[in-house]
Amino acid sequence: MRTTIIAVSMLFLTATANAQSSLQEFTVPTPGGGVLVESVGSCASKKCPAVLILSGSKGFGAPVYGELGKAFEVAGMNAYLVHVLSAADLNAIASIGGASGRIAYYARRWPQWTSAVQSVAAYLRAQAPGEAKVGILGISLGAQIAAAASAGRSDIDGLVLVDGGFPNGYSKPVRLLPPLLLIWGSADRTFPLAIGEELQQTMQRLGRPVELNVFEGGAHDFFLRSGTRNADAARRKGVAFLASYLLR
Repeated sequence: MRTTIIAVSMLFLTATANAQSSLQEFTVPTPGGGVLVESVGSCASKKCPAVLILSGSKGFGAPVYGELGKAFEVAGMNAYLVHVLSAADLNAIASIGGASGRIAYYARRWPQWTSAVQSVAAYLRAQAPGEAKVGILGISLGAQIAAAASAGRSDIDGLVLVDGGFPNGYSKPVRLLPPLLLIWGSADRTFPLAIGEELQQTMQRLGRPVELNVFEGGAHDFFLRSGTRNADAARRKGVAFLASYLLR
């Protein structure tokens, strides 16, 4: 694992410098309609691991998403920016004034969002049945969707949740989750660290692999701040963790 982290640290510098490369777009059919996916990756083999990246509630506007996609590519994985939040979702979320309104909106949308992620994961895995591995990295709202979409499923090989756990009011029993890395800012007031610690304890009770990495002073959006020490270290850790499970 230490060797993987060192290698990814070196590759991450190259990826950041090349983050502006063009993305390839395609649409995946899902029960709720087509989902736009942007791919970042040059590996042509169908056996190449796939990493689904799920954004926070503001979508993929931050430059870091392109940098992150390139980091996965350089590490030998194909990354996919999954636009599970539609343009209508993003507009609705931005127009809702208070937290209670956003929570109510999310509650209506959870089933379709999680189903869409599962459909995209199944689509990518089907490119090489039994051989291609799939991981997910979700940030904030994307982390909540990723957690709900991965629970109880054996077709996700690795999961990284950044400052976000299960959706509010999630009531299904959690009996299985993929190997899990939790990345958290110690100063997160949107999703306090206690949420990550509780999820870590759940994984430990299940006897499942789990790591909790806490970044001191990190606010809720620290992961998306390009060029900061905490953000760079957290992203390197996320890439290395998924590489350790998807490139086996």
